[in-house]
Order: sequence, then C-alpha cells, then structure tokens
Amino acid sequence: MSSGGKPEKVSVEEAMDRRGKGEFVRSATAFHDDITANGSGGFKAEANRYHLYVSLACPWAHRTLIVRKLKGLEDAISTTVVDWYMAQQGWNFTDQKPKCTKDPVYDAKYLSEIYFNVVPDYGGRYTVPVLFDKKTKVIVNNESSEIIRMLNTEFNEFCKTEDQKKLNLYPEHLKSKIDEVNDWVYPYINNGVYRCGFATTQEAYNAAVKPLFEHLDKAEDILSKTRYLTGNQLTEADIRLFTTLVRFDTVYVGHFKCNKKRIMDYQNIWGFVRDIYQTDGIAETCDQEHIQKHYQQSHLSVNPSGIVAIGPDIDFNAPHDRDKFSK
Repeated sequence: MSSGGKPEKVSVEEAMDRRGKGEFVRSATAFHDDITANGSGGFKAEANRYHLYVSLACPWAHRTLIVRKLKGLEDAISTTVVDWYMAQQGWNFTDQKPKCTKDPVYDAKYLSEIYFNVVPDYGGRYTVPVLFDKKTKVIVNNESSEIIRMLNTEFNEFCKTEDQKKLNLYPEHLKSKIDEVNDWVYPYINNGVYRCGFATTQEAYNAAVKPLFEHLDKAEDILSKTRYLTGNQLTEADIRLFTTLVRFDTVYVGHFKCNKKRIMDYQNIWGFVRDIYQTDGIAETCDQEHIQKHYQQSHLSVNPSGIVAIGPDIDFNAPHDRDKFSK
C-alpha cells in the first residue's frame, strides 16, 4: 500500500543508529485526525472553525497554503504565519516582521505552547503546518499530506467559485499514479534535500545526494513528455514537488550542498516551476525573503555565521511553453 509520501516510521533504535552514522532521520508527525464534510471523521468541516499555523519558509506548510488558495478557502480557514527565524525553542510568533502575525488563539509566544495546551505531556517535535480546531481547542492534524487532501475535498461548500469547488487535485482516475509519484518524490527529493543538508558525515551525504539527482533526472524525463507529473492535469503530486523546487536554487543548492545541478539547468523542470508559479494565486503563497532568511539564519550548524546570501536572481515570471502539452 502507498505511504502517500509521508515520513517513514522507524524504531527509536534504528533512528539512533542511522543518526549515529550521520544521517538525517525525519520524525513522524503525531496528529492524524480527519475533517470531513459530514463530520464522520470526528470533525465537521465548518467555516471559521479551523486555523492553520504555517511558516512561509517551510515546504510542508507551503503545500497547505497552495491548496487553500487554489480551493478559495482563505475566508473559511484562517492562518497565522510564524517568524522566519526558528530559535532553539522552535517556531515563535511576532508581528514585527513582514507577513508574520501573533497567535490569535492563546497569544502564545512559541508554537510549542499550542502543542502543550493540547497535550500537556507532549514529547514530539513542534512542527508546521498545524491544523487547529478553534471550537474544541485541539490539534486536528499536523501531517501536510493529509491536510491537503482534506482541503481538497471536504470544504467544497465554502469555496468561493464553482471552478474552485470542482477542482480536484487527487482525482479518482489518477490516484494510483499520484501515489506512485509521491512515493519517490518524497524520500528522494522533498526529504532528500534535507538528508543532504543535515548529513554530518561524507558517507551519509553521498548516500543522499546521488538519488536526489537521479530522481530529478527522472522528473525531467517525465516532464519532457507531459505538462504535469501524472499527465496534463494539475494534481497534488505537482504541488508537493513544486514546494521543494521553488526553494532549490535559492537555498538548497548552496545551503544544503545540492549543487550538482540547479533547477534552472533542467529545461523541463525549470519550465514546470514557472508554470506552477504563474498559476493563479500560487505566487502569492511564495516568499523568498522568508525562505532564504529562515534557512540561512536558523540552521547555524550548517551556516554558523548566519549570513544570508544575496542571490541568486531568479525570474519565476519568465515565459514558459508548458501549455504546448495541452494543445
């Protein structure tokens, strides 16, 4: 059965062993409840009931912002954007930086307080995105791959337009193909860049960087034949790849040592990135200031000086010819 491209579940012993070898091992998310249109999942889809805590720097949170935007759910689901700088205590709230906002629920200083208000003895990581129920004061879900599927189908009543209501990013006839793509994009590309950047031995880095570029080559080949990863229809698979690619040349190439090739060196992937970026509403969810300052100021084990690089200059609005596949 497909994993849906979620973080792998490994035992504590295995994780410790792999980390001891210099590997980056991502922890699994902890909250996995469902919101459904009829409430059968335990939580009923309602306007102004749910709140998203996000970071504009984080590719996982970015997925949820894109789907929320494409489905026209901005008025139905509120958001709080955390500070781009992540201190030792984790994500924090501020209204002193562009697009950042204070916590409207608890007036918390740190995101960790949201977790502890829900589970006082919580022992996991304080990650974004967080889908929070303001009515019952609980965290519904903090797994982005599950959140985007809820936003895709369960809030259709609250979409602004009929086209947004009809938009389905995980259609029945493409589910198996989408799952298949997610199952290699997640470990080798989405998480692959982190496995490169946070590797602490040459062996761990080598083991991550080779399959990263092998699978970028695979994506390049697919996108030389079709507009999107599963054909000529935009799906969640494209969004999940895009949020890594839009960060690749600005932070992953230099900061995470993923410099074998830039995304701009891939003719079809680079066209694909511009195509997705220029899709109505998506550019509004992208913020390179948050992205570059978060990675380069927060990851002091990778960039001890915390100096933010000046470039590169990238024109995501440059013309592309991806629509040729739809003719």
